[in-house]
Amino acid sequence: MHWLEQTWAVIRLNLATLRERRGGALATIFGVAGVVLVFVAVLSIGEGFRRTLATAGRDDTALVLRAGSDSEMMSILLRDDVQVIAQAPGVARAPGARRTVGADAPLASAELFVVVDLAKRTTGTPANVPLRGVQPAAFAARDGVEISKGRMFTWGKNEIIAGDAAARQFDVDVGSRMRWGQNEWEVVGLFTAGGALWESELWCDVGVLQPAYRRGNSFQSMVARLESPAAFGRFKDALTKDPRLDVKVQRQSDFYAEQSDAMTDLIRILGFAVALLMGFGAVFGALLTMYSAVATRTREIGTLRALGFGSGPVVVSVLVESLVLALVGGALGAGLAYASFDGFRTATMNWQTFSQVAFAFQVTPALLTQGVFYALLMGLVGGLFPAIRAARLPVATALREL
Repeated sequence: MHWLEQTWAVIRLNLATLRERRGGALATIFGVAGVVLVFVAVLSIGEGFRRTLATAGRDDTALVLRAGSDSEMMSILLRDDVQVIAQAPGVARAPGARRTVGADAPLASAELFVVVDLAKRTTGTPANVPLRGVQPAAFAARDGVEISKGRMFTWGKNEIIAGDAAARQFDVDVGSRMRWGQNEWEVVGLFTAGGALWESELWCDVGVLQPAYRRGNSFQSMVARLESPAAFGRFKDALTKDPRLDVKVQRQSDFYAEQSDAMTDLIRILGFAVALLMGFGAVFGALLTMYSAVATRTREIGTLRALGFGSGPVVVSVLVESLVLALVGGALGAGLAYASFDGFRTATMNWQTFSQVAFAFQVTPALLTQGVFYALLMGLVGGLFPAIRAARLPVATALREL
């Protein structure tokens, strides 16, 4: 009989007897499923956080900070600075497209970023939430910001609009009143931003926020929509070479990608560490299952070897059985992870700004593929040594089990 025919025959025999060994097989399947479930769930936290920050950036939008600043919290820009930045070459202008932006006005918003306390809806404990003071051009410089409930705040008044994600996670809604700084504020509306970072923030008029926090004529950052992505180089060169300024200019997309790196790297390391520790348990489970399968089928293996079957088909058949069990477990764990965690909303600390970011877990096809691959790796390791043992069984010893 040809080697491939021998291998296929032994594989079919192994799989046909799985029902008789369903206890050990189910233990292996659920063990692997548990590892994959945790692995994918943990990594989906980092993916969701990264995606939330990534959607906040655009290649045709620039962010200007004071030179040497790693975040908005560490930056300061004076009024003269922001006036120079707004008139820099490459900044897009709005020919009356928005009522809040004057005709031919530059799409550049000088902004102030402070952190306020709000209670979490789930626990009631206080959390740091970003309150951003913006200028009218902020809405034209960012895509997708739309009022979803209530109304837009009135410029010059102590009014706030809150992002939908912030409203879901924290105790804030239309009609809420709170006292921050030297002012009492009223939330008059909620807004969406296509799932971007802004939905975790509260927005108000920067001209009202400055005196409330005694910031005088200072800002912390400036967001500028450019004429095109290609205009970034011209815009950056004009600002960094201007002797009146001492600024750092980045694409908005690059800035938020950097901000997500620390958190996503930490979560990825934790995810792989937890999966590795749990994977040892799953591998031992697979080893026990496959050793047990080899032990209970010693007579069958001896008979096959006596009939002329080689050791190769026996090794392959044991490995295939282990991989099949691992694949079923991996698919089950990946499916449970997707059903349980994809879209699950929570909030965590952004260590760059020391404020909360609300985001949704993202169970992506890439994560599911990684989970199934890890399951197959566990199955391969778990089946390798039992397969070698089965191949090395002396025919005479195996037949004595009859």
